[in-house]
Amino acid sequence: MKSIKIKFAIAILAIFTIVSCNDILDTESSGSFTEDAIYSDVNQAKLVVLTAYNTTDSWAINRFQWWTQRIGIEGASWEAKFNFKDLDNPYKMRGGWSPSNAGLAFNNRWATSWDYVKLINEFLEKIEGSQAMEENPDEVAQLKAQMTFLRAFTYFNLIKYYGGVPIIKNSFGLDDDFNFSRDSFEDCVAFIVADLDEAAAVLPMEASEFGRATKLAALAVKSRALLYAASKLHDPSTVPNGPLYDYTKTTKWQDAADAAKAVIDLVGNRDLIAVADATEYQNLFLSTNQDILFGRSYGSLYAEMANDINTLPDMAQTPNGYGGWGLCSPTLNFALEFNMADGSATTSAAYNPSEPNENREMRYYADLNFQGAMFRNRKVDYALAEVSSDATPDGLDSPNGLGNQLHSSKTAYNIRKFQDESLSTLTTFSVNRPYIMYRLAEVYLNYAEALYEVGGQESLARTYLNKVSARALQPNITASGDDLYAAIQRERRVELCFEGHNFFDERRWMVQDHIGGYDIKGLKWTRATDGTLTNEEYTVVNRPWFDYRYYLPIPQTEIDKDASLEQNYGY
Repeated sequence: MKSIKIKFAIAILAIFTIVSCNDILDTESSGSFTEDAIYSDVNQAKLVVLTAYNTTDSWAINRFQWWTQRIGIEGASWEAKFNFKDLDNPYKMRGGWSPSNAGLAFNNRWATSWDYVKLINEFLEKIEGSQAMEENPDEVAQLKAQMTFLRAFTYFNLIKYYGGVPIIKNSFGLDDDFNFSRDSFEDCVAFIVADLDEAAAVLPMEASEFGRATKLAALAVKSRALLYAASKLHDPSTVPNGPLYDYTKTTKWQDAADAAKAVIDLVGNRDLIAVADATEYQNLFLSTNQDILFGRSYGSLYAEMANDINTLPDMAQTPNGYGGWGLCSPTLNFALEFNMADGSATTSAAYNPSEPNENREMRYYADLNFQGAMFRNRKVDYALAEVSSDATPDGLDSPNGLGNQLHSSKTAYNIRKFQDESLSTLTTFSVNRPYIMYRLAEVYLNYAEALYEVGGQESLARTYLNKVSARALQPNITASGDDLYAAIQRERRVELCFEGHNFFDERRWMVQDHIGGYDIKGLKWTRATDGTLTNEEYTVVNRPWFDYRYYLPIPQTEIDKDASLEQNYGY
């Protein structure tokens, strides 16, 4: 697989090009690299752009803390919970967020994002009229387009977490005014869309190396950004409201539909890659393919944290009995979103709670490890024996099993999606596996949701919903009205699971009881002396509701430093 080779040595460059994890208002970090050495040579300028690609998403939700180098956002969503010793500090989903502590996963997100904004703005300013630009105008035009794309990408991540933020288009200098008030959410969306349109006009349809921004990547980000902006969370009638949160455009859902349709037209309105079974579906996430619109590349020279294989899914998410850490356990609540094979819901008579793993839809077997799943040449076994013996032992993946038992799943589920089962060991590198940020299935679901919201477009919405559902070997969805909307939501949850969507989807839909105020459920499996297995549903932990839970707090250090920087609702 051709990929961007972001070698570890680039981290040395990052010391000079990025504001060393300091906050946005730290004037001591201005003049962070020597422009003569960078902007006279297009190859040096390319290294700055490569560094800026680290602002994109990855397996790690936070690269600067040990635990969060190994987990994504799934443990803060309805999908899963952090597993090790039931600790709450990675996400603080039970203890609650505060301006002084929003959890290890989120604490430095504000500062790090602004570090990249500064880097990108500085590049866009100083490459203009430079020697590198004079000597290599076409190459520099592509680099500028990539940086413009990355700025929009970073700003979109900021407004997803914080609402409206300061719109900053220039780099900072020692003599600059460092007081920045927050711009409206609507202005931020317009800024992001303008950057994406500008980048899309220059970027190629196909990247020279996997992981580079393309026209399709820019338009895919635009599609998601406009879908999110149009959603209930940003309606002025909901709380929180006001300029920092509201999106008032009367054409918002048509704009979202048009943005998705722009991608669809460019790919030729084709079907998704067909699969015959769960294994073929799993393989879609293990190498590059035409359905991936934008992804982050990995290879033997570059892992998430300087060749630390443990930051990639195989060790991080494999059950303890295989020597893995199983860090984020899918909840039973979420597992019940997966249909039966015949398309029935788990609320129907087709579902038998005593045999929860029987006759489920294909993606259940592709995405989840569960009691009895065949995984890495043996069956997953979470069961505890009534009386442990050679004939009826405790399961290898149970709290009395192999490996570090503190990592045993508390829900009797582990994440299977993204795991490369062809690897000889959990510390062998999967050289072709990308981290997927945007793919065509999502755009089809974006289009279906936007069409539904526009009104009068249910038939076309079903067409694109079924492009995704039918590829997963489910029967055609024929629902209408509220049932169709529920089907669109369920399909997003299942098709896009563990890809960083659910945390934001439940919030933008304002499904409060999928954000907090509910019990996380799991299964306890028991093996009788005759070998018979039974299960019992139980409450693992409670995840409380907090009124402010729709947005992260702005760090208190920033509020203390700049009185014009308004704190988010509820903090």
